[in-house]
Amino acid sequence: MELSTAIRRRRMVRRYDPSRPVPHEVLVTCLDAATRAPSAGFTQGWDFVVLTSDAQRQAFWGATRESEHTDTWLAGLMTAPMLIVCASDPNAYLDRYTEADKGWTDRDPDRWPIPYWDVDTGMAAMLMLLTAVDRGLGGCFFGVPTGRHTPVRAALGIPEDRRLVGVISLGYAVPHPKSPSLRRGRRTVEDVAHWGRFGGSPAPTDAAVGED
Repeated sequence: MELSTAIRRRRMVRRYDPSRPVPHEVLVTCLDAATRAPSAGFTQGWDFVVLTSDAQRQAFWGATRESEHTDTWLAGLMTAPMLIVCASDPNAYLDRYTEADKGWTDRDPDRWPIPYWDVDTGMAAMLMLLTAVDRGLGGCFFGVPTGRHTPVRAALGIPEDRRLVGVISLGYAVPHPKSPSLRRGRRTVEDVAHWGRFGGSPAPTDAAVGED
């Protein structure tokens, strides 16, 4: 599949066929794609906890849910036969930038304008989502609720120094209602691109120069 096609077909899939497992080789292909993501200092400070069995997924859902109430969208996600918990490792970056080729003399996180460990892990997650589309799967990236990070770490044995950036659900999509958020419409290039400065318009093309 062409990359442009995968980008256009990618959707947040919130309901799956639980009877169709994700083939192991497809899962490994998605994870390998994640390792190709860019990272500051080539630190690669990410970890992916792959949950393939019913017991593993139930351990996650039991730790992440704040009550027994299940919203419709969450009930749909819980049909996914595969979950991948995406965690970032800030210490890997702080250590990396004290190495000789970077030359920082301390591990002060305030040196970083934004937490690139989370950004890089998010980019790795996007490569998994696009690879899933390329292999005929659906996927969704969603977050762990505030206040449930510690229980999820405990349930899955994730070290306390890892940050839970998000979770990917994977599987074969089944029809489900579109998210009402889509009614907002997609912002166009004209809406989001600022040329030269914020609010700036693009320069005339060569073909337009000199036209009446």
